[in-house]
Amino acid sequence: MELGIFARTYARPTLAAVLDAVRADGLEWVQLNLAVAGLPTVPATIPAELCVQVRQALAERGLRMAGLSGTVNLIHPDANQRAEAVRRLVGLIEAGPAMGADVITLCTGTRDPDNMWRRHPDNDTPAAWSDLLAALAVLVPAAEAAGVRLGVEPEPANVISNAALARRLLDEVRSPALKIVFDGANLIAGRPRAKAGATLREAAELLGADVVSAHAKNLNAEGQEVPAADPAGIVDYDDYVAVLRGMGYRGPLVLHGLPEAEVPESIAFLRGKLRDGGSG
Repeated sequence: MELGIFARTYARPTLAAVLDAVRADGLEWVQLNLAVAGLPTVPATIPAELCVQVRQALAERGLRMAGLSGTVNLIHPDANQRAEAVRRLVGLIEAGPAMGADVITLCTGTRDPDNMWRRHPDNDTPAAWSDLLAALAVLVPAAEAAGVRLGVEPEPANVISNAALARRLLDEVRSPALKIVFDGANLIAGRPRAKAGATLREAAELLGADVVSAHAKNLNAEGQEVPAADPAGIVDYDDYVAVLRGMGYRGPLVLHGLPEAEVPESIAFLRGKLRDGGSG
């Protein structure tokens, strides 16, 4: 495994400056968000010249793209907003290869109309599941045609809130273009600490063969994002690295959820864990 980071960790005025900061920290991979190029995360249109610019900027710095963020609310309660989100995502999927992206990361969404990171009780309804499948019925063929993969991340606030639901989604859609982003902190959030290791291993057994990206963030007991190395975090990184290795994962391990000032310490911490190989 090699380390990467979310591009938005760095507050810089241009795409080039952001990528320079990633490279200066000695990282090999970047999770790109078009916001660092001055556009919305999922724009209404994507200029062809921007695609060329992104690909060249990555190549000049020897960086690889761990994923291209396609963060929209796929089960927003407003049908018009859902339709527009899907339309924009199709454009992002089609432009992805020209930028050097072969993974587009998705948020499966929430019924909360105002905050896509806030859980809503209607997320668990058959209608929410149906709306997610309807969106994927458009997005998955677009991904297959473009030769990219869609990375779904189980998140407690979203309709795909755990590993079991992610497995159900993969089994129902049945496409090689639908894959998983594995985030240890999200998978164990809200679970008893004593069961964290077992929860991660169960998730790895269910999803490991379909994981295309793994995240290296942490949460404290209140659910707030903290750096991977924070001793108040709920993730045991010896155990987490062992789980990733045990399921045969060899892709990027992507930092996020931390301020830029904490990046060097987190890189050193994670490189130590990768060097030691985990506890199992």
